[in-house]
Amino acid sequence: MSGKVVIAGIGPGADNLVTPEVSTALAEATDIVGYIPYVERVANRPGLTLHPSDNRVEIDRSRHALEMAVEGRNVVVVSSGDPGVFAMASAVFEAIEAGPEEWRNLEIQVLPGITAMLAASARAGAPLGHDFCTINLSDNLKPWHLIEKRLRLAAQADFAMAFYNPRSKSRPEGFEKTLIILNEECQDDRPVIFARNVSRPDETIKICPLNETTADMADMRTMVIVGSSKTRIINRCGAAPLVYTPRSAS
Repeated sequence: MSGKVVIAGIGPGADNLVTPEVSTALAEATDIVGYIPYVERVANRPGLTLHPSDNRVEIDRSRHALEMAVEGRNVVVVSSGDPGVFAMASAVFEAIEAGPEEWRNLEIQVLPGITAMLAASARAGAPLGHDFCTINLSDNLKPWHLIEKRLRLAAQADFAMAFYNPRSKSRPEGFEKTLIILNEECQDDRPVIFARNVSRPDETIKICPLNETTADMADMRTMVIVGSSKTRIINRCGAAPLVYTPRSAS
């Protein structure tokens, strides 16, 4: 069985944030599989076939990749950011676990990438410099009551928090509920960072106190980072402020 599946993270957007290891894998691939906007980021060339698909067919996409690998093809499954963070690596493994035995014998490789969370944190300073957690606010694959429980516990533990998928047109109420919960639990003006399209030409970074934050500040292209009670802002003359959480926080 000569085919293989590489699950690769292509970073948050800018080409220079794609790792050399991932670039090599893309150059050697016979087939690229992934969500439509991510596949569009891969330059087509002779000998390469692109397989874009919708964002809610992760398992079908994984099966397709594995089936092509069984046929001897060199398949790269692409995710934005890192493939192991709310992305395709777990979907591929779920398909393998439930699939035929031959899929388990394939060569499988996961190549890390720079996440939107880490890119956003770096743009703002170091808000994730001490203990933090990451929560996907989408309730497509898990119930809202579980998201609420995790939000309350994370706030009570005084983690800095990074939120993926904060607000979409089809479910704007989720982030509104999130802000209500955070204000109930935190009751302070800790900084909230709204980092939209990080590393892309239309990147924007906005910093707002939690108690002045509104739901319309975020959309699906926004990474939201909420500081802990120890997170600080360094204001600078003529330059963007720096947001950081000291490592000595206790």
